[in-house]
Amino acid sequence: AVVSTQSREAVVSTQSTGTSSCHSMSCKRGGFVAVRHDCVRDFLTAELDKVCYDTKAEPHLLEVRGAKLPPGTITEDGARLDIRTRGFWGPMDCTYFDVRVFNPRAQSNETQDIPQTYAKHEEGKKKNYLHRILEVEKASFTPLVMSTTGGLGQEFSRTLKQLADKKSRKTGYTYQECIRYLRVRLSFSMVRSITCSIRGYRGRNKNDGSSSDLYHTY
Repeated sequence: AVVSTQSREAVVSTQSTGTSSCHSMSCKRGGFVAVRHDCVRDFLTAELDKVCYDTKAEPHLLEVRGAKLPPGTITEDGARLDIRTRGFWGPMDCTYFDVRVFNPRAQSNETQDIPQTYAKHEEGKKKNYLHRILEVEKASFTPLVMSTTGGLGQEFSRTLKQLADKKSRKTGYTYQECIRYLRVRLSFSMVRSITCSIRGYRGRNKNDGSSSDLYHTY
């Protein structure tokens, strides 16, 4: 097998600096953390668009305009959530989803039990957006929390089951086939993104001397 010079440098850099696979999954250099999140968002957006309507990725939220919201609510103009769709939980209901993928081995999570970590991230999303969505958008909000090991939070698991049921009714496949398909696709998406995070090159581009991160993987 041929190993590129940049790939060898990435390995040497990892060994010399003590960088671990855990750090690689949390390090934001190179954009791999964002790519991991976007893979989940894009897959869910495509699947929701097949069974719902008015589905859109990263829609802008309405301006708050003086609405009284609890402390901790994000009220800035131009705020966006990951997905909006209609007809998911009810025939005419509008639902907003926001994805979070966390590393359970990160220092901020490693002292907690996994169920507590899922609940913490779900509550964090709700604190930021729930009341704004309810009061301003007049819609429902569901946080979708997933770990880098492939596990799902309670809200995400419930959403995936509902999506599988709607997909089954529309396509004629059984519920078991649909839920298996969704889980397998999410798992493979996570495996690919983690591989990119661990093996991706985060060094400087020596060809032009720029400090921009490289997105190539080897």
